[in-house]
Amino acid sequence: MLFAEAGLSDAAISSLFVVWSVTGFVVELPAGLWADVFSRRLLLVAAPLLAGTGFGLWAFAPSYPAFAAGFVLWGAGSALRSGALQALVYEALERSDAAHTYARLIGRSEAVALLGVVAASAVASPVLAVGGYRALGVASVVACAGCAVAGWFLPDERAGRAEDEVSFARVLREGVAQVRRVPAVRGALVLVAVLTGVTSLDEYVPLLVRSTGVASVWVPVLVLVVMVGDAVGGWLSGRGVRRLAPVVGAGAVLLAAGSVHQSVWGVPLVAAAFGAFRWSVTAADARLQDRVGDGARATVTSLAGFGTEAVSVAVFGGYAVGSAWAGPGVLVAVAAVPFAVVAVVVWVADRRG
Repeated sequence: MLFAEAGLSDAAISSLFVVWSVTGFVVELPAGLWADVFSRRLLLVAAPLLAGTGFGLWAFAPSYPAFAAGFVLWGAGSALRSGALQALVYEALERSDAAHTYARLIGRSEAVALLGVVAASAVASPVLAVGGYRALGVASVVACAGCAVAGWFLPDERAGRAEDEVSFARVLREGVAQVRRVPAVRGALVLVAVLTGVTSLDEYVPLLVRSTGVASVWVPVLVLVVMVGDAVGGWLSGRGVRRLAPVVGAGAVLLAAGSVHQSVWGVPLVAAAFGAFRWSVTAADARLQDRVGDGARATVTSLAGFGTEAVSVAVFGGYAVGSAWAGPGVLVAVAAVPFAVVAVVVWVADRRG
C-alpha cells in the first residue's frame, strides 16, 4: 500500500521486488559459506538490523530510491538469515536425537511469525491514523532490534572455531560435491528453490485483493485472511509429509480457482492455497535437511536459496511484463501452473523412489 500511495505503478513495484530478489541472489551463497565457517548466530543478529534500517528508510524518505535501498538492505538481511537458521536448528535437533521434529518446529515457528504479522497488521491502521507511516516505520525498526537481541541468545557451537579447522574453499567444495554427486540432495534442492521461489507471488496478494473492487478499508482485512491461511499451513507442517505431491496439486487448483474470477469470495480459496504452499515448502525443506551433510549444511541450504531468488526474479519479472496485458487475478492464476507441474514431477519421483 505504501508503494502504491507513493505513486508507483504495478511495474515499478515489481521492479522493487526484482531489486529485492537480486540482492538476495548475490548475497545468498557468501552468507551460507560464512555460516558454515564462522558464526551462524552472528548472522542471525545482523540480519534483522539490516532489515530494520531499510524499513526506517521507507518511513522517513518515501521515494523510489529509498524504497530500492530498503529492499537492498532487506534482501541482504534475508540472505544472511537464510541457510544459517535452518542449519542451526536442524543440527541442534540432531544432537538431541530429535531431527524428525524439524518440519513441525520450523513450520510452527513460521506460523507464529505470520500470526505476529497478523497482530501487527491489526494495529497498523490505528497507528497509521495517529502517526502515519513514520510511526509504523519506528515500530518496525524497534521490532527488528528485538529480533536481533533474541538472536544473540541462540546457541552457536561454530563461533570461535580455529580458522584452520575449515575454510571457505573447503566448505564450498564439499557443498558443491554433495549437490553434484547425490541425486537426492540435488532433487530436494531444486524442489525447495522452485516451490519457495514461485510462492514469492504472495507479494501481490494486496494487489489481487484490491482488484476485486472491495472498498479500501476491507483490503487489509482480506489480506489478513490469506495470511491466516498461510499460518495454518505452517502450523500443520510435519504431518503427512509423504503427501507432498497431492498437497501442492490441491494448492494449485485452489489458487487458480480463487484468483481468476477476481471476486471477494475467492479470497478464502487463495488463503487455503497459500496454506498448502506453506506446508509444502516446509516439507520440501525437511527433505533437503535430511539429505545434506553437516559439513556444508548452511552452504547447500543457501544454494537452494540462491535458486529461490532466481525463480523469484522470474516471477516478479513475468508479473511486471504481464501487467501490461492482464490484471492481478489472471496473472496470479497463471502462477498456479508451476505448482501443478511440481506436483506431477514429485508424484512421479515418489512413485519411482
